[in-house]
Amino acid sequence: MATSTSASGQPIEFFNRHTGRVETEQVYGEWWLRWGYETRLGRLAIWTFAQRAWFGKWYGWRMRRPVSRARIAPFIQHYGLEAAEFARAPESFASFDDFFSRTLRPGARPIEGGADTAVFGADGRHLGFPDASQAEGVFVKGQQWDIAALLDDSELARIYGRGTLVLSRLCPVDYHRFHFPCDGTPGPARLINGTLASVNPIALRRRLERLWENKRVVTILETAKFGKVLLLEIGATNVGSITETFAPGKAVAKGDEKGFFSFGGSATMTIFEPGRVKLAEDLVEQTKAGRELYASMGTVLGKVEGRR
Repeated sequence: MATSTSASGQPIEFFNRHTGRVETEQVYGEWWLRWGYETRLGRLAIWTFAQRAWFGKWYGWRMRRPVSRARIAPFIQHYGLEAAEFARAPESFASFDDFFSRTLRPGARPIEGGADTAVFGADGRHLGFPDASQAEGVFVKGQQWDIAALLDDSELARIYGRGTLVLSRLCPVDYHRFHFPCDGTPGPARLINGTLASVNPIALRRRLERLWENKRVVTILETAKFGKVLLLEIGATNVGSITETFAPGKAVAKGDEKGFFSFGGSATMTIFEPGRVKLAEDLVEQTKAGRELYASMGTVLGKVEGRR
């Protein structure tokens, strides 16, 4: 499988489902990321400071200060965000973190398909693996998932070790609320504490284990069509806060909000039991090519296995 990023210093490319083109990612803080994960001194600084909880709390405090509002307008302009999608006017946000965890206006993310269809729970760049045990060379040759370490539960690892896995990577420029991919009833959220390293391919191509070393939250969603679906939220650099807004035990509809990330890059995972879902063809095709698929929350992730 080809790499999601090419050699050191080369751009990160992804396939945009909505434009039908291969595009180059605008990486927030790219110089810092490349220095931090591609140089020996940078990796030492990351290990010593940036992936520590106290650093995330300090940076989060900075982004919650009123003075951080000055960052909002330049950020929107530089990254070409669609302010018309926001539920609030850009000038109304109290801080950059308030803007970062923004809600969207009704209808900004239409929810596609019927009950037999699962959707992406977050905006982002996605990889999809029909069989997690065969997901080799995710970002570089030889990398494999460690489901047992990821879930911190040997019984769940036994059930989902050959399940269908979708990794959704959210960049700082993305909408940072996450949603349910299908109808169902969620159980309680289980926190697994860990570090806060970057989940950008610049970092993951050197150490995929960051996905199961980072702080993460696991929720089991009971569904009628897809069985028990595992939903994971993974914190990353400067994301010390994963806020769950759903009520455990209360039925949810596809597209309902599950929670939000505070400032920084982050990721979610959706893991289905084996044989429960057939992933969208473009997701599988781009993943096999070693390239992430960009798609918005609410667009089709896959359908009940056996349905077209």
